[in-house]
Amino acid sequence: MNLTLTQLRYLVAVARHGSVTGAARTLNISQPSISVAIDAIEKDFGQKLFVRQRGSGVSLTSFGRVVVAKAKQVLAETDELMSLGSGNSVIGGELVLGCFEDLAPYFAPGLIRAFSERHPSVDVIVRDETFETLGRRLADAAIDLGLSYDLGLPTHFARILLHELRPHALLPAGHALAGRPEVSLADLAAYPLITTNQPQSWQHMLDLFRSRGLSPVADKATSSFELQRSMVANGFGVAVSYTRPHGDRSYDGLPLICKPLSDPLPMQRIILTYDTHQRVSNAALAFVEAAKSWSSTRDIFTS
Repeated sequence: MNLTLTQLRYLVAVARHGSVTGAARTLNISQPSISVAIDAIEKDFGQKLFVRQRGSGVSLTSFGRVVVAKAKQVLAETDELMSLGSGNSVIGGELVLGCFEDLAPYFAPGLIRAFSERHPSVDVIVRDETFETLGRRLADAAIDLGLSYDLGLPTHFARILLHELRPHALLPAGHALAGRPEVSLADLAAYPLITTNQPQSWQHMLDLFRSRGLSPVADKATSSFELQRSMVANGFGVAVSYTRPHGDRSYDGLPLICKPLSDPLPMQRIILTYDTHQRVSNAALAFVEAAKSWSSTRDIFTS
C-alpha cells in the first residue's frame, strides 16, 4: 500500500463536501484527478469508502468513516510536524466547524476570530448545518466540531456549554400584547404561531406550549429564522425564539417587539459538540478551550 498525503487530502475533502465536485472546486483541481485518487485508495484497501449515488453526491461507508478519521489524524500531525521544521511548536492543520444555521451568523465569526488570534496556523472552515445534518456529519467525520443548541443529538456526543438563553416572544409593532411588560404562552396561543420548518425546532416550540396545556395554531412554517422574524414583523403572527440578534428589526427594516415570557420555562443551551466515537484533533481541542474562554469573558449574547 502506497498512500500519499495528496491522496489523503483528496479523501478528506470529498468526505467534508459529500461530493467529488465540491472537493474539486475547493482544491482547484479536476474532478477526474480526485476520482482517480479515491479509486486508488479503495483498491489498496480492497473496500469501498464511499457509496456513490447519481445526483446525490457520496456518503461514507462504515469502513470509510474509520479511514477518514485516521486520514485527518495523519494530516493534522503532518502539519504539526512541518511546523517543527520552522522552529515553532504550533497547532496547525484544518478544522471544520459545523454550525446550526440560526446560530452561525451571530456566534461563529466571533468564536473563530478569538481562536484564530491564538492559533493562526489552523485553517477554520465553516459549514451551515440543520439539526438533522449536524449529528450525521459529525459521525461521518465530515465536520470536527458542531456549534448548536442542545437538541436532537445522540447521547454519546460531548456537550461543552458556552451559554444559556431564555426564550422570548416576538411580536409585530402595534400588536395587542406589545404594551405589556411580559407575556405568557397562553397570551400567545390566541394568535397564529409562526415556526421554522426544522423538525427539532418547531417540535420543541410546540412542546413548550403543550407543557402548559396549550394548543396554538401553527399553520405557517418558514425556511429560516430571518424569514420567521420578517413574517412576524409584517403581522402574519407571533413567534417564540431563543436567538435574538442585536437590533430588533427584520431584514426588510420593520420593527420587532421582543417580550420576556412570564412562564417558568427552561433555558436553552448553546454548546460545542463532537462525536466521542471519533478521535478529536488537537485543533478541535484548542478551539473548545478558546471558545470557553471567549464566551465567559465577553457579553456577546442577548438573553
